[in-house]
Amino acid sequence: STYTMTGESEDQEKIRFQIELEFVQCLSNPHYLNFLAQRGFLKDKNFINYLHYLQYWKQQEYAAFLKYPQCLHFLELLQYEQFRRELVNAACCKFTDEQQLLHWHLYTKKREQFQQTTSMDMK
Repeated sequence: STYTMTGESEDQEKIRFQIELEFVQCLSNPHYLNFLAQRGFLKDKNFINYLHYLQYWKQQEYAAFLKYPQCLHFLELLQYEQFRRELVNAACCKFTDEQQLLHWHLYTKKREQFQQTTSMDMK
């Protein structure tokens, strides 16, 4: 078995990559963030340091693997104590969830309009 610069075997490194990929994408779910906040994870200094460490996912070579890129926005917001504190409130969670759904709806609508305009221009 070969080892990487981190001292992990290649298999261990792949597993860590998969775990971190899955976890970072979970951050796009406001209800999961509320769950973390209610259980005190977002006050734990080690957990906050881990969130800081995970910012490497913003680099293009890692972000390319993300299925839910909005998780990067939430990862950025989680760097701020004020946001972490607010997530314990169900109302904040609900508002965040609604804003995300509204963004998706408007994005989809604008994209459809753009595609229709583009296809008309090509005719």
